[in-house]
Amino acid sequence: MSADTVEFSVEGERVVVVGAARSGVAAAELIARRGGLVVLTDVRETIAEAKRLKDAGITLELGGHRADTLASAELIVLSPGVSPRLPVVDRARQRGVPVISEVELASRWLRGRIVAVTGTKGKSTTSVLTGRVLEAAGKTALVGGNVGTALSSQVEQTAPDVIHVVETSSFQLELIDTFQPWIAVFLNLSPDHLDRHVTFGEYAEAKARIFANQTSSDAMVINADDPQVLDIARRGRAKQVLFGLADSIDEGVTVSGGHVAYRSASGDRRLLPLSSIRVRGRHLLTDVLAAVAVGTVADAPSSAMRRAVQSFTGLAHALETVGEVDGVCFVNDSKATNIAAARAAIECFDDGLVVIMGGQFKGGDLSELVPSLSARATAVVAIGEARSRLREAFGAVVSVQVADTMGEAVRLAFAAAPPGGTVLLAPACASFDMFSDYAERGGAFKTEVERLATE
Repeated sequence: MSADTVEFSVEGERVVVVGAARSGVAAAELIARRGGLVVLTDVRETIAEAKRLKDAGITLELGGHRADTLASAELIVLSPGVSPRLPVVDRARQRGVPVISEVELASRWLRGRIVAVTGTKGKSTTSVLTGRVLEAAGKTALVGGNVGTALSSQVEQTAPDVIHVVETSSFQLELIDTFQPWIAVFLNLSPDHLDRHVTFGEYAEAKARIFANQTSSDAMVINADDPQVLDIARRGRAKQVLFGLADSIDEGVTVSGGHVAYRSASGDRRLLPLSSIRVRGRHLLTDVLAAVAVGTVADAPSSAMRRAVQSFTGLAHALETVGEVDGVCFVNDSKATNIAAARAAIECFDDGLVVIMGGQFKGGDLSELVPSLSARATAVVAIGEARSRLREAFGAVVSVQVADTMGEAVRLAFAAAPPGGTVLLAPACASFDMFSDYAERGGAFKTEVERLATE
């Protein structure tokens, strides 16, 4: 098999896709359409898509991954949720079987240009808004990847004039080979997924691979406010385009005189007024700057960027205002699955805050949240596997109560909130101990708030 985009083929080849979640299913179906002899394997005994996949000629191996199946493959594609350190995967790799990620597979068949977005937090918001900026400018944009739509499911829609905006996680980037973004966006970097990556350095190196295949004809959009991102970007070959709130930016997208502006040696060119931004929080403002920076590289008119930003009210589960009950506001930030994201969410509010936190801990230093909580929070309600860890980390500075269910957590938080206060779901943890994903967790929070309002 050639790694070249034009010549890449799986026709008649044995390909094993490991992991039958959304990305794995999409990859298996894509490979089958392209003539591959595909086996889809998963540790689960049953999957909802089984009949559809079998009808497409895909062989299913459920209930575990078979070493002989992987060892006899000519290509292995890993779903993002599957660790490349699985012994059966490692043994196949040692036998010379190529192992790539789903996003790498799909990219080999794309005919349009790629805008790839990575970072510890803000990827989904930036990706979706970037897509809207490009569309407002009259371009055809498809938003996919880690944001919810697998890139493999969009390959049939690709064309030379299509811009693929791809949210990329460290899990996807660590197994790329030829993946080459026209524009690579690196938002920020802080410890995350340390339950999967052995060290923070390894996690950072996986993220850094977003720049690995870029050339001088490409662009890297990087956060001037994040020294670690700047340091990583120095290794890249693409043109640097900065964004950020720091006054030190000599050239790039920043805030000036009540506007988002492009700063250069000739002065600040106003792009859109800050009053047109409808998302809350300093970190979401930074995401807006990143999307606008992509727009400048793509030659989007400022009028188009303004329209896109003005109509964007944010994503579900990202600082989403759910409602108000007896003067207490409820805000859903279930996407805050790591410490940095939770801290950014907490710092959007004044005092009178009750935070629902917890779930499956992914690593990092919880003490980083202590200053923000002690300055704002009346109480913390802890849920999930991390309950005792949260109580130990925060018990000395704020009241920590424990709940077994989301319903109990919402009611405890409501009872602890002062008049005019806010209950914020900002878990700082993954959701998989209690829910299928962050969206189900956020949905459960919203349902319980609705029930509380009717009681």
